Amino acid sequence: MRLGVLDVGSNTVHLLVVDAHPGARPLPAYSHKAELRLAELLDDGAISDAGVERLVATVLEALQVAEDKGVESVLPFATSAVREASNGEDVLRRVAEETGVELQVLSGEDEARLTFLAARRWLGWSAGRLLVLDIGGGSLEIAYGLDEDPDVAVSLPLGAGRLTAAGLPGDPPDPEDVRTLRRRIRAEIARVVSEFRRYGTPDQIVGTSKTFRQLARIAGAARSAEGLYVQRELTRKKLEEWVPKLAGMTARERSELPGVSEGRARQLLAGALVAEAAMDLFGVETLEICPWALREGVILRRLDHLP
Repeated sequence: MRLGVLDVGSNTVHLLVVDAHPGARPLPAYSHKAELRLAELLDDGAISDAGVERLVATVLEALQVAEDKGVESVLPFATSAVREASNGEDVLRRVAEETGVELQVLSGEDEARLTFLAARRWLGWSAGRLLVLDIGGGSLEIAYGLDEDPDVAVSLPLGAGRLTAAGLPGDPPDPEDVRTLRRRIRAEIARVVSEFRRYGTPDQIVGTSKTFRQLARIAGAARSAEGLYVQRELTRKKLEEWVPKLAGMTARERSELPGVSEGRARQLLAGALVAEAAMDLFGVETLEICPWALREGVILRRLDHLP
């Protein structure tokens, strides 16, 4: 069957069309993205009227694409930007009234668990005990476990878009703002490290999301054009070398780095600070980049529950 996953995230609205059936690997058929950066459109905690209008228009466009591509069923969900907006309920109502789409709002823990499921299926049982890190636009998800359902999963308000909008107004950012944000990030992550350590040392650590892929690419990993099955890694040593370089660059200069899109360039420093802090505080020297993440987790969970 042909499924469409409509992901209303903090950075993008992404429709991923896949051909899938139970017991088989979902095969991507088409991808349609629109960058809204909802995490940066919050006005005193609420998504602005202009932001809601853009969201409605983008969802309608995605529905048309899904119809054109022969999608049988659309799985729509929203993450932290809508979940934490003070007018989130109004946003959901307007989207439903004007598009017919009822967005399922995932909790942060749901995001972490579904992303973990995707990473487990991609890497297989031989990966052993997994630690999965995912940096989104609005939040950081961390999950650990041996099975398909993690033993522990947490979500922290440390997304690259959220942190950039709130803490890094300059271009390039003021060094004192960078130091202040670095302290805040490390304090947040440090609070949860003990929850994971009591389960033991992971056998493998993976990073998912656009932020980790971009950081790995600028640190020397293979281009996306070389395929999904090329192993890509990010070392803490390389990341620590890049953080001060990114801090001294403008968004335009970052966008000229290999693998960095213009729309994500402004957020890359905040994402790098989160990645560096997580790898340091969890004692990670090297992590593997996993191409599957939340959207694939949503698909796999749906397939698991088909009759």
